Amino acid sequence: MNSVMVFNISLGIFVLAELFYILYLAKRTEGVGRIATVVAWVGFGVETVAFLLRTFEFMLAKQMRLPLTNLYESLLFFAWSMALVYLLYERKYKLRALGAFILPLAILALAAPYYIPGVTTTIPKLPPALQSAWLEWHVMTCFLGYGAFGVGAILSLLYLVKAPREARGGMGAVMRMLPSADMLDEICYRVILVGVPLLTAGIVLGAVWANQAWGTYWSWDPKETWALIVWIIYAAYLHARITRGWRGRKAAYLALLGFAATLFCYLGVNLLLSGLHSYGGRG
Repeated sequence: MNSVMVFNISLGIFVLAELFYILYLAKRTEGVGRIATVVAWVGFGVETVAFLLRTFEFMLAKQMRLPLTNLYESLLFFAWSMALVYLLYERKYKLRALGAFILPLAILALAAPYYIPGVTTTIPKLPPALQSAWLEWHVMTCFLGYGAFGVGAILSLLYLVKAPREARGGMGAVMRMLPSADMLDEICYRVILVGVPLLTAGIVLGAVWANQAWGTYWSWDPKETWALIVWIIYAAYLHARITRGWRGRKAAYLALLGFAATLFCYLGVNLLLSGLHSYGGRG
């Protein structure tokens, strides 16, 4: 059994967990909710094993690195990051109903390699620029930040759906199972508060790696430029919230704008633009 098969198994387990989360919303039975959480953690554990197995496969191919350097691997790590962030916050706030809405984003990332033309699961031969430990830390911190931003985006969407219904006093059974609009807004803020330092660390580590690989810390490559745009949007979110008291709808829209920029920085730049990060495309 190779790592690709184990990743596929983790995808199936996450889909099963999603079905249990939906059943939990329908039945409102705590036992079903606990099963959903356990299955989601099992899916996360299996995906973690898949990453370890793929790392071992790289060692057999005489490449001493973590599997984080192409689009296939980064999509899987994006899913892993979102699942980790969500499950930790579910454990902290005991809000299982959110799983039915957040987990699909991780499932989509896991399934995406099968729908993006040209994405390959084969082990690539690394160009010299990628043969650096700085790369692994750069990618890990950036994508953990991306995972937090993905969770924040779903929370923002849920806020925008629930807040007007809560104000009118007319909510269905599913909306009543979700946290209050104020709580959704607060959790989104706390998630982004974690994501921004991670992205900041990723940008700094990327600059160190760029200097090692190309002799310059910053070259205004499209990926670097869009990473800076993402950072500015989320820094503006934190600044507006902390100093201007932005909450609710304005903060939710800004969080969604930040995640849209994140997706373009991650996928749009890789697939549509050329630059120093072009190797991070489909191969």
